[in-house]
Amino acid sequence: MALRGIKVVELAGLAPGPFCGMVLADFGAQVSRVDRPGFSSNLSRLDRGKRSLVLDLKRPEGPGVLRRLCARADVLLEPFRSGVMEKLQLGPNLLLQENPKLIYARLSGFGQSGSFSQVAGHDINYLALSGVLSKIGRSGENPYPPLNLLADFGGGGLLCTLGILMALVERMHSGKGQVIDANMVEGTAYLSSFIWKTQKVGLWSKPRGQNLLDGGAPFYTTYRTADGEFMAVGAIEPQFYQLLIKGLGLKSDELPNQMSQADWPEMKKKFADVFVKKTKAEWCQVFDGTDACVTPVLTLEEAAHHDHSRERGSFLTDEDQLLSPRPAPLLSRTPAVPFAQRDPFVGEHTEEILKNFGFNQKEIDELYSKGIIESSKTKCSL
Repeated sequence: MALRGIKVVELAGLAPGPFCGMVLADFGAQVSRVDRPGFSSNLSRLDRGKRSLVLDLKRPEGPGVLRRLCARADVLLEPFRSGVMEKLQLGPNLLLQENPKLIYARLSGFGQSGSFSQVAGHDINYLALSGVLSKIGRSGENPYPPLNLLADFGGGGLLCTLGILMALVERMHSGKGQVIDANMVEGTAYLSSFIWKTQKVGLWSKPRGQNLLDGGAPFYTTYRTADGEFMAVGAIEPQFYQLLIKGLGLKSDELPNQMSQADWPEMKKKFADVFVKKTKAEWCQVFDGTDACVTPVLTLEEAAHHDHSRERGSFLTDEDQLLSPRPAPLLSRTPAVPFAQRDPFVGEHTEEILKNFGFNQKEIDELYSKGIIESSKTKCSL
């Protein structure tokens, strides 16, 4: 796999950090997750292919253990607010001095500097501060976040992964590591570059929910069907729009011009009246295999079992029979080979990880006796 041989130390966190670590693990990196004591499981459920070590960084000897791990690691992934790692004597200056090749990835909400760097936040807050949230929502309604996908996973976890990969490539030439300041606000803003760069060409000139790509156009929105399901329409180009009109059983010469925004509200009502007369399955029979850009709005389970997904093997099943998306993108020569077994228990690999990073049994036993490390295996044997 593409990242075989890369050692990653991931400090446990929520959502974006675990996702970043899972992507690295899916493509072959050896990811060791450092969990805090007192947690029986990882809430994010994004631990495929990882190993788990329980380490108490608040005890005096705890940071020293992590430093030894980082001395042999390629990547450290930490999800805390600015300054937390420095208080633990685990800041990048110290760790890079001990391991100049270390890539120190800092994944936070607001970044390592700035007036918001010390405050708490979640996806919706980062999305709001990036400016993107102001563009999402129906006309006349409050802005609303698209789950927690954009900031947490797009602007956060995915762009942090990209930063790590770029730093690994650069290290091949310089032999040096570096610090990555990945944060959800700037990452989300960067994802929205298309919005920023098209503001003056009329794509976003109307209020929220009344533009071409935000649900304002009758040919770029969703419609309810007879069985209470939904169809998604994205027929922007004229040739695709004509196929939409044909599939709906309407006549172009009896309709306003496609791009007449003043007529869009009335056109939406007309399209809605047509869509509600057939079920989702019936509309699929009409539009499947055409270029009308009309597709069913599938549930997660439907998406996993859709013909197209099954033909491509787009979803995988683990040993607990849980479905999840296959890693993407596909690499022709070194594809991801995701771990098929269950996610690790918290602390399941404590001794294994420490031994892999150079600790001997006597040192490990001493760390146990001082309560600095824990193992799910030792708990089970008591």
